[in-house]
Amino acid sequence: MTIFSLIFALLLEQWHPAGSRNRVILLFLSYAGTLERYFDTTVLRHGLLAWVAAVIPVLAIVGAIYYFLLSLSLLLAWAWNVMVLYFTMGFRQSSQLFTDINQTLKNSDLPQARELLRQWSGAPADELSSEQIARVAIEMELIYSHRYMFGVFTCFVLFPGPLGAALYRIVELLGERWSSRTDEAFGSFGGFSAKAFRVIDWLPVRLTAVSFAIVGNFEDAIYCWRIQAASWSNHAQGIILASGAGALGVRLGDSLQEAGSVYYRPELGLGEEADMDFLQSTIGLIWRTVLLWLVLLLLVGIANWTG
Repeated sequence: MTIFSLIFALLLEQWHPAGSRNRVILLFLSYAGTLERYFDTTVLRHGLLAWVAAVIPVLAIVGAIYYFLLSLSLLLAWAWNVMVLYFTMGFRQSSQLFTDINQTLKNSDLPQARELLRQWSGAPADELSSEQIARVAIEMELIYSHRYMFGVFTCFVLFPGPLGAALYRIVELLGERWSSRTDEAFGSFGGFSAKAFRVIDWLPVRLTAVSFAIVGNFEDAIYCWRIQAASWSNHAQGIILASGAGALGVRLGDSLQEAGSVYYRPELGLGEEADMDFLQSTIGLIWRTVLLWLVLLLLVGIANWTG
């Protein structure tokens, strides 16, 4: 049932992406905001209590519905799996922006490409060259493919029913929402949510990096992972980007023009400077990785069935 759930969820998301107006995600964020207002006293243990209050009820509801439907019909339980996967993924939205940036660069429309990248990343892009735009777009696409597809896949496979997919997305959302705040009034409230996501994402990050290596240039991907990943400020992202850059044979990271100055970043990857051709190569790498996952799950399913 696992592989068919993933296939149908992917097809559904490609056909009709939930997008930024994902009502389920918005509802959860509203609930998290209520907990934040109630629990936020800048104390770490209150952040822990808020995290538990956010995660456990959602998992209990998702699991209860799954096992109730499973007691009625395997088909109903499968449909619930597909629905939860659909609302916990979100890769189609980012891939569409990536495709739009690729097309505007092909049309030599640099101002529009900068605007699209600014909308996607939320960071200034007015001074970026076409090569820098391509570089940042590839970096974001690799990270988003993990956050909104492969990370969800990993937890969905490891946990019963749809619990893993729900767990990964809500923990990622809490980590992003609460750990990104650095104002003094917020204190250390978001510290636990950041640590919890790092723990849960530890295995998915490495499986994604290995998958990129398998479907790309294996030796360069592993070399860049081992040598370069630790230099990135976010180590998990460094693993994804170093492995992806090595697999593609492209150079990522490095300095960027930002607000009239140069923003220095470690260099990742080997080979050529990023350009439009590597944008297309990135799409190919990601979908080859999807195919790898599906083939492996199919082989495991066949082995279990014959066993």
